[in-house]
Amino acid sequence: MAVTDHAITKIKSMIMSGELKPGMRLPPEKELSERLGLSRSSMREAVKALEVIRVLDVRRGDGTYVTSLDPTLLLEAISFVIDLHDDTSVLEIFEVRRMLEEAAAARATSRMSDEQIAALRTDLDQVAKAATVEELVEHDLRFHQGITDAAGNNYLSSLIDSISSATVRARIWRGITQAGVVERTLADHTAILDAIEMRDPDLARAQAAAHIAGVEHWLHGAARLTED
Repeated sequence: MAVTDHAITKIKSMIMSGELKPGMRLPPEKELSERLGLSRSSMREAVKALEVIRVLDVRRGDGTYVTSLDPTLLLEAISFVIDLHDDTSVLEIFEVRRMLEEAAAARATSRMSDEQIAALRTDLDQVAKAATVEELVEHDLRFHQGITDAAGNNYLSSLIDSISSATVRARIWRGITQAGVVERTLADHTAILDAIEMRDPDLARAQAAAHIAGVEHWLHGAARLTED
């Protein structure tokens, strides 16, 4: 593995230096391994490893290319790891999500356009008080995605998207078991959006934190009931 790690490091250095750019085809395996002073087997293993984490794209019969290196693509590995979580780690995932959502809401206050705010408010108004759990969760995903997209940081948006997918199950269960969850969620979303429209980053951060903390509080209670 030490030899393979060395090969990975050398390819990484070529990408970081700009010698290999996004979308560029790598030299043939024999040429590249000789040039870097590595065996073809270690080079092959390094390419496989970098393909798994979406840094390289191996096209059979065509060659190996550097991917776009887009954050959404590179952070797929995090999404895969988070999908392996068990129920005991959901609270930790929500804690991370709360910190990221706070940052996104604060950034959105100076970056979200009036049109984007109006679109989210229209979506809010269209969610009926008698909405099903599935409809509420779909709205929740759209609402938070709209804010993270407006925050203008692709890595932040991709991280939140990866983490949010792991908390959907908890949100659905909360919607089934907790009374008044539709009204509470819509009120929280309205408060966050109002703070963004006021262009108040501190208030937006606080409202986003309170919103996620509400779900965390419910999860703590649910966990205690399960233990009892």
